[in-house]
Amino acid sequence: MTQQEMIESLLQLINKETSTEEEFNEHALMLFAYQYENNVPYRTYCMQKGKTARTVKTWRDIPAVPINAFKELTLSCVPPEQAERVFMTSGTTQGVRGKHYHPALSVYDQSMIVNFQKRFMKERNKIKMGILFPTEDELPNSSLAHYLALAVNVFGTEDSRYFVNRDGLDIDRLLAELEQAEQSGEPYALLGASFSFVHLFEELAKRGKTFRLPEGSRILDTGGFKNQSREMDLDEFYDTLSSFLGVPRRECINMYGMTELSTQFYDDGNETVPSVKSGPHWIRTRVIHPLTGEEMPKGERGVLVHCDLGNFNSVTTILTEDTGVETDGGFLLLGRVQGAEAKGCSIAVEEFIRAAKGTSE
Repeated sequence: MTQQEMIESLLQLINKETSTEEEFNEHALMLFAYQYENNVPYRTYCMQKGKTARTVKTWRDIPAVPINAFKELTLSCVPPEQAERVFMTSGTTQGVRGKHYHPALSVYDQSMIVNFQKRFMKERNKIKMGILFPTEDELPNSSLAHYLALAVNVFGTEDSRYFVNRDGLDIDRLLAELEQAEQSGEPYALLGASFSFVHLFEELAKRGKTFRLPEGSRILDTGGFKNQSREMDLDEFYDTLSSFLGVPRRECINMYGMTELSTQFYDDGNETVPSVKSGPHWIRTRVIHPLTGEEMPKGERGVLVHCDLGNFNSVTTILTEDTGVETDGGFLLLGRVQGAEAKGCSIAVEEFIRAAKGTSE
């Protein structure tokens, strides 16, 4: 199957209302065979694990790539220079950034649009938006900047605005916008990085201002705020969000995504936390033991592994560094790996890199 035929098949799947386990499995195995053939570091790793296109029979058996491998290796089925867009992680203290190569954005874009319509827009087609994140022109390698640009361009009204630039949060313009939204009576949506909302809280507290946005308004935050501003626990964060902006916690949606995926997860509001996260029918999640790789029983803590059919060019299946618990209807996101879980993820990264580079101890 050619890459274009694969893209067309995936777009058809995404546009369906749902898919069966059999359909998901069929597409996952098709992508695994393609990636096994064309992604050389991944094929080398799979061979050392004794996994081939013939022996892998279900999406659950597809070898997972540790997320940090994107920082060390080129995980792409096409030459990197053929990528339409390269999304890059925010980096580390060493300055190493993971890279996710997209030879075409059609699957990523359709995945975002269909999912966002259902999970955030719901019954609405358009809503006035304020974006608390830089534009795509300012951050061309940011998957979040592209995601938010899609949100504005497809679902935002013409008078939607950005309020973060290279100088930071444009607080005066934002406060004027919130005041206008409050007076208009029209629903308003504020979307952005979680840490941008924390900066907004600090400014509102300084100025002694609160707002009551019109009924039907909603908030979307993503990314957390670790190392960006003061830490807040989730209850405090959503209480503060609701009290400063007058939007009920049930309309405060958190999006969980990552540069290395092409599909996002959402909750149905944060009246209680942690909230159950779930994805659309073209992504599936397992919770595994970090040392054995065995799936954890439902309700028991482990490390999240996502199988994303949107990742047609890199690898479908990713071992994250996030812990969680499987629940009815999705999973609870419990935070970053620590202790034994962190050790297990580190071992997995070392094993993958050694195997992919053709070396062994």
